[in-house]
Amino acid sequence: MSGIRDELDRELNDADRRHLRRCVELAAEALAAGDEPFGSVLVTADGRVRFEDHNHVASGDRTRHPEFAAARWSAAHLTPGERAAATVYTSTEHCPMCATAHGWVGLGRIVYASSSAQLGAWLAEWGAPPPPVRTLPVRELVPGAEVVGPVPGLADEVRELHRRFVERMRRMP
Repeated sequence: MSGIRDELDRELNDADRRHLRRCVELAAEALAAGDEPFGSVLVTADGRVRFEDHNHVASGDRTRHPEFAAARWSAAHLTPGERAAATVYTSTEHCPMCATAHGWVGLGRIVYASSSAQLGAWLAEWGAPPPPVRTLPVRELVPGAEVVGPVPGLADEVRELHRRFVERMRRMP
């Protein structure tokens, strides 16, 4: 584990950690609003936060993921060069829909707190249904993407948010 942590320490700087912390906060906001706990932030090369959001799938539209929204926003507001130099931070690794949107619009680096593999394992551990779409690592869908994650500590916080969501769903009629 210390080897992974050492590698992450070389790849993540204070700004990366701050943006990931915001993603976890956004995921907590989503959970508080009755939604699934996912949050994302889009940051341009000059360090400006240009877009942030959390899941809105409780509305019934299961495509309202923050990573997908960030990809659409960037296509409308950033040049191809700006998109390629941007970083998308997210509480949990992109699902296949979001990963391909990321690749199609040409966004740059992806940094996530918890992986899709971790989410799948947690759901199985809790006896919760798996996601409706097979989870795949972003690198399999966007082979050229620079991807960093998961981040120990933050992944534990994301795990707790997902556990609370699963418990809430079990209490619903």
